[in-house]
Amino acid sequence: MQLAISDLGKAWKNFFDPALPDWGKPRFKSKKTSRQGFKTDRARIVDGKLRLDKPRGIKTWYDLKFRGAKDLSGDLKTVSIYCEKGKYWASLPFEVEIDKRDTTAKHTAVDLNVGYFNYTEGEISVLPKKLKIIYERIKFYQRQLVRKHVVNGNKATQSKNYAKARAKLQRDYRKVAAIQNNILHEFTTELVTDFDKIVIEDLNVKAMQMSHVASKGLHRSMFGRFRQILTYKADWYGKEIILADKHYPSPQRCSACGHIKTGEDKIGLAGNAKHGTKHHEYICYECGFVGDRDENAVANLLALI
Repeated sequence: MQLAISDLGKAWKNFFDPALPDWGKPRFKSKKTSRQGFKTDRARIVDGKLRLDKPRGIKTWYDLKFRGAKDLSGDLKTVSIYCEKGKYWASLPFEVEIDKRDTTAKHTAVDLNVGYFNYTEGEISVLPKKLKIIYERIKFYQRQLVRKHVVNGNKATQSKNYAKARAKLQRDYRKVAAIQNNILHEFTTELVTDFDKIVIEDLNVKAMQMSHVASKGLHRSMFGRFRQILTYKADWYGKEIILADKHYPSPQRCSACGHIKTGEDKIGLAGNAKHGTKHHEYICYECGFVGDRDENAVANLLALI
């Protein structure tokens, strides 16, 4: 009951902050979804096995064997257990002491784009080529499931072929999540290790979703997840995060003279139709500066430090 109340409080907190990935009205979890689970703060690690609460009427403890790291240290917090297609998964968060990273007197800024992030040291792709192959498979399995629903109706979920296709779809979704989480964790760890101050954009992702195509690209780029991970890691290592205002014109401002493009001179997702420039091109018609749009945006964000 305490964990349920805590989750409800977090859900309402997210409701009032559109920048968070779980933004929206709180919803109860459906009992019909293929993934079911629960959380407990009474779990313990005993002799390398996971010990949960003792069920009512059971006299002896039943310890669960699990695959994973053998050397577990730290204070075990709330454990999440869930079952998906006959396989059980456990998330074991440990609270450990982290040494503060040494100061480097270096600063950076991160410009978020669909599919990649730019910063002072270069570019990081959050949608590598191997993900495109997996997304094509996901599209194929989704079409298979829809076709089975159209032909057989609600009885389609009872067939073995439907269950196999859904299991493959869920497997590929897990692969995508694992690949992108690994990219974000490696990148954010590099940022908090090498830089003392990091400037990022305070984007209103909901307002940026102009069409279903743009929504899909923004969702896959994981802007909210990146900010979430970077924020708590910066807090761990004593680094500073600076948020640029939502209306700060980093793509439109000239980093050389400070002129801001307005009206028909503004650069959009497809570039500028009036001057015939492409998406990545930035040309200032006041001072003559010519450069890359993303690098120019990074320089403008860096000027906020």
